[in-house]
Parts: sequence; C-alpha cells; structure tokens
Amino acid sequence: MHKKLLIAILFCTLALQATAQQQLRLNDVLNYAYYPQYIYGVTPMNDGESYTQLSDDGTQIVRRSFRTGEQTAVLFDCAVQGRKAGISRISGYTLSPDERTVLLETQRKGIYRHSYTAEFFVCNLKNGNVGRLSTHGAQQQPLFSPDGTMIAFVRDGNLFISKLLFDGAEVQVTDDGKFNEVINGLPDWVNEEEFSTARSFDFSADSKMLAWVRYDESQVPVYHMQMFKGLAPERAENDEYPGSYDYKYPVAGADNSRVQVKTYDIASHAIRVMDVPMDSDTYVPRIKFTDDPEKLAVVTLNRLQNQMDIYMVNPRSTVATLSVREVSDKYVSEKAYGSLQFFGDRMAFLSTRSGYSHIYLYTLSGELLRQATQGDFDVTDLYGYDPKADCFYYAAHATSPTRREVYCVDKKGKVTRLTPQDGTNEATFSTDYRYFLNVYSNATQPPITTLCDQRGKVTTTLLDNAQLKQQADALCGIKEFFSFTTPDGTQLNGWMIKPRDFNPAKKYPVVMYQYSGPGSQEVKDAWSMGFYPGGFVESCWAQDGIIVACVDGRGTGGRGIAFEQCTYLCLGQKEAEDQVAAARYLANLPYVDAQRMAIWGWSFGGFNTLMSMTEAPVFKCGVAVAAPSNWKYYDTIYTERYMRTPQRNAAGYRVNPISRAADLHGDLLLIHGTADDNVHVRNFYEMSEALVQAGIPFRQQLYTNRNHSIYGGRTRLHLFQTMTDFWREKLLAH
Repeated sequence: MHKKLLIAILFCTLALQATAQQQLRLNDVLNYAYYPQYIYGVTPMNDGESYTQLSDDGTQIVRRSFRTGEQTAVLFDCAVQGRKAGISRISGYTLSPDERTVLLETQRKGIYRHSYTAEFFVCNLKNGNVGRLSTHGAQQQPLFSPDGTMIAFVRDGNLFISKLLFDGAEVQVTDDGKFNEVINGLPDWVNEEEFSTARSFDFSADSKMLAWVRYDESQVPVYHMQMFKGLAPERAENDEYPGSYDYKYPVAGADNSRVQVKTYDIASHAIRVMDVPMDSDTYVPRIKFTDDPEKLAVVTLNRLQNQMDIYMVNPRSTVATLSVREVSDKYVSEKAYGSLQFFGDRMAFLSTRSGYSHIYLYTLSGELLRQATQGDFDVTDLYGYDPKADCFYYAAHATSPTRREVYCVDKKGKVTRLTPQDGTNEATFSTDYRYFLNVYSNATQPPITTLCDQRGKVTTTLLDNAQLKQQADALCGIKEFFSFTTPDGTQLNGWMIKPRDFNPAKKYPVVMYQYSGPGSQEVKDAWSMGFYPGGFVESCWAQDGIIVACVDGRGTGGRGIAFEQCTYLCLGQKEAEDQVAAARYLANLPYVDAQRMAIWGWSFGGFNTLMSMTEAPVFKCGVAVAAPSNWKYYDTIYTERYMRTPQRNAAGYRVNPISRAADLHGDLLLIHGTADDNVHVRNFYEMSEALVQAGIPFRQQLYTNRNHSIYGGRTRLHLFQTMTDFWREKLLAH
C-alpha cells in the first residue's frame, strides 16, 4: 500500500477515534462517570479550628484544619481500631458532644426516604476500644446525650438507652412499639416524607430527661404493595406467589397517626405525657430541648397547616406555655419549622410574613427581638447565630432568584456578602464562625470546595473538579439562560441546552424538562442543572440534535410567597398553563421546529406533564415518570398543605389528569415502578384505564419492584434508553 495513502488512512482512523471519544454515552452518565467530587461527612469540631471528614473510601475519619485544610490527625482507622471488631468500612459517623467517643455506622439498609437501619459501633477515641452499640438487632437514629455518657436509639418501634459508663448496659424505655400500630421516637411514613425528618426524640441539656413523639398509627389505612420475585435483587420468597409489603399510608382526607409528646426521667424511670394543646389531627413536625433543661420546645401544626405554634414545655410538670404562633391565610412554609434553631435563651426561624422568607429572632418566652433580614428576596438557609457578635449567617437569593450567596448580618442590620462569585453557594461554618467551608458552582462550573475566613476570603481550595470541567467543556451542550413574559404578564425564567454544533439557521426539536412542584426550583445557576448534575443527560439528547429546555412556572420557589402560593387549592392548572406558554414562546424562536415540541418530568413533573399535554395541543409527545394522576391518591400532609382535604375542596381535586384524559394531545409514554411507596402505582393504573376508556392510544413501561426512584441493576439505564429511543422516534425520525 502506498505510504501516503497509509498515512491518510491512519490519520482518518485517529480522527474518527478522537471524534468518538468526544461523544457522551448514556451508560457512562448514568453510572456517574461525570459525577463531581465532594467532601463527605464534614463535622465542625468544638475548638473552632478543626473539622472532621469521612475518607472517600469510608475507611477513615480524619481531622483537618479549618484554616489550611491540612490533615492534623486520624481519629479512626478501620485497619487499626476497626480490625478487631471486623469493621472494614463505615457509611457514617457521629462524634459525642465532648468528642471523646465516636459512633460508627455500618451495614446501612434503607427503609424510606430518610429512614434506615444500621449496625452501630462505639469507639473510645482515647484508648481505641470498639464495641457494638447493641447486640440485640439493628438500630435506628442513635443520639448521644449532651454529657456523652448515653446513646438513645430506636429498634422495632421502641426507644432504648445504652449507658456507656456501664459497659453499654441497655435500658428499654418503651415497650408498646409494634409495626403498623405504634412507633416511639421515629416518624411514621407520611411524617418522615413530608416533614423531612427521621428522628423524633431528644435529650435534655442536663442529660436527665428523654423526650419523644409517640405515633399511634393503628387507625391509619393500610396500603398493600404487591411484590414479585424480580431480579437485582431477586426476592426468592415471591417465586411461587407474589408477596406483599403492607404499611400505613394516609391518603388525602384519611386518618393520620395520633401523636403524643412524652418524657422519660432517666433516674426515676417515670414516663409522663406532656400537656400540649392538641386535637386528634395535630401534627408535631419537631421537638427539641433548648439549652434550658426545663424547656422542651414542641412545634405543633394544625391539619390545614396554616397555624404553627411553638410551645415551651416543662418535661416534669408537663405544663406547656405558648411561645410563638405563626399563621398564614394559605399555609405555613416548611422552612419555618425546618429552620428553627435555639441559642441559649433565644431562638430563630424563617418566616414569610413579610412576603419573603426572612430570619426572625425571639426570646424563648416569645418576645420578638428583631427581624434580622429584610428585602424583596428569599433567605433559603439559616446556618447559625453567633451570640457573641449578635450576627446571623445565612444563604439567600439576594441578587437573583436563580443564584444563592452566603451572607452575615449584624444586630444593626449591616449585611456582608461572604461569597462574591455569582452562582450557587453552600456553606458549613466552624463552631465559632471564624471559618467556613464553601461549595460553589454555576451552570458551567462544577463544584469548587474552598475554605474561607469569616470575611469570605479563600484560604485554601480543597477540590476544584478541574478534570470534570475539562470533560464538560468538551462534551456538554451549549448552556444558556433566558426569560420571557407569559400572556398574563408573568415573567418566567428558564434555561436551555443546545447541541454543540448548533446552527441558528436550522430548525430543532425541543424537549422541555420540568418539575414544577410548590417551592421547587429547577432553573438555577448551579451545576445541579438538569436531571443529573451538569446537564449530561440533556447533553446526550443534544448530541442527537435536540434542544432541551426547562422553565420554572408559577408555584415554584425563590421569588417570594405570593408567587409560590398562587397555585393554592388548584395544583396543576397554572403550572400547566405556564408550560404551555413556555412551549409557545420557544416554538416562536427562529431555530425551533414548532411541530416537534415535547415535555417530560418525574413525580410532580410527571403530573405536570400530563396536565400540560391535556391543557393544549402544543406537544407532539411527552413522558410522565412516577406521576400522581389524582391528588386524592396522594398523602395527607403534602396534598392537604396545598389543596386542603377532598371534603373541603372538591372542585380543586376535580382538576386532575384522569378527569382530563380525553383531552390528551400528543403521544404519551407513561412510566412507573410497581413498588413505589410514595406515588403508588395505582396512579399509573387509573390513568392508563382512563386513557383506554377515552380511546386514547399511549405507551407504558412498568418496572418490577422499583420504588419512586426507579433504580437497581440495569433499571435506570433501561428507563433513560427507553426515553431516548422515544425522542428519536417521535422527534427525529423522518
């Protein structure tokens, strides 16, 4: 063969290989080949100078300097202290308040979104001795007492205390716990899911009392979830006949658990019921002892969730005194009780009473000392309060709803911005607020983890994800933000990812991704853009010649309470109108093919996909994953927060995809997991039946034994490959 021809062939081959290497593969994306590096298990230490961190492989707990990031000690090493106990890896850890003992988590097994069981070990950091927390079965949510001498935990619905000074002697506090009947100290399914909590017990500041919430779910209806043999994992017990997982799940309007707040005197073993004003429908989303051992803070919420009360309760006399009452004409934001913190004789939380989420400082008795932050923007996170300087540290959307910065505000209202870069920031402060660890990203910049001083000056960069940045720059589509005004005058924000070889003279199909749930945000100047971080899934589709776009409509967060709560009592209608308006806006762009518009979403996003496709004939096709199809099938706390009960708001509940099935426009792919404990597969079945009876053709895909996240084995790859093939067929085939 001629030498020049050989060289030419070789050059072409190498060029083709290089081009191939510049192509994203869906399998790589879904297997986290492009997932950013983070630092896990960061815990600030008492000295204010140090923090602890779990090693990437879970074999060590190390101590590092908050100033330099340098490692100063190894607190625990599986190869050393863990060897005799047979600990090869840990999935988490907790330091005792005096930092002399560490609780090690192993063999973690998930239950629901926040709950799990694990085998815990206790390690004395001075002598290196390691022993099991309990030898009587896996434990849940262990908690050190403030003096570090005891650990309380839950097993099988009952509370126990392990006394470390007595070789871990185990004291059983309650004995009435029973699956599907009574739970002590842990929330039931709906309280866990919708109040974002996994523990409902606490020690008093003097370590003499234990308080907890008792959930009586005996009257809550049971949901029967059929389980099959399946694969990855295989459930052999269901080989001959399907099995069933039965658990308590209250749908909208049904009975909830009845709750009591109880205390246990550790010395006398006396158990008391706290005299907190509650009716049979009252929620207790949080309990927490203050620094005063005679004041147990109990947060209650009425069933309509438009009144939150904070009581100070004496754990011995049981007397409850109302401290603060927060009311709303619609619903109290979850941020109120989720942000509640105590500092000596003070407390603070986020309230939307001004129209935006801001920090309010109170005495424990309920005297309002001041509104610490002000302005037409939302505070998103209350990091803490420095009582010496009388300053709050927080994160807020102060410059834009799509960005988040870290700030400090003093008692005079002077605000200092600690993160100057535009994008999204998340901080972890040292115990004395002299330093903080910051994770910064934007749409094109993967997370950068730095250490900063109290003025925000970067002292050390710990992780920069430089390699991921190079990969993203070479492989991801072109990311852009945009905004537009709907026909009713509302300005909405969005992003889009275009093909890397985008040609404005061409006409491209568009796939719209959205979530749209109350208070949510998908349009952020952050690396979290897209379904997977960095927009890599969307970039896979962009490789095929598709533009992927996302718009946050009315009801989403970051823009004040009026914007967020305007969907109250009629979830789905305004959200669908806004996605249709977004589609029409995009369709009018010169490089968009108006005849090839698609929409998709997961969970609430799946619900809104169905609502949008039944709202107007603008979408050629859509994919609804794990979608609620009628809010009367969903749980009490979430649904009633935004819709009240079906008995009180029948008209609002009638606005749903099932009732609009005959109005479906475009080709639909309906996807669900058969073991979805959150959005039950009945939503899929009832929606598909409504479509069948309306004579509407559609496609469907079920995933055996998969929960709301639909993963395990090759499941997630199959799901996204199915979606990809659907887009190719409906949007790209000629």
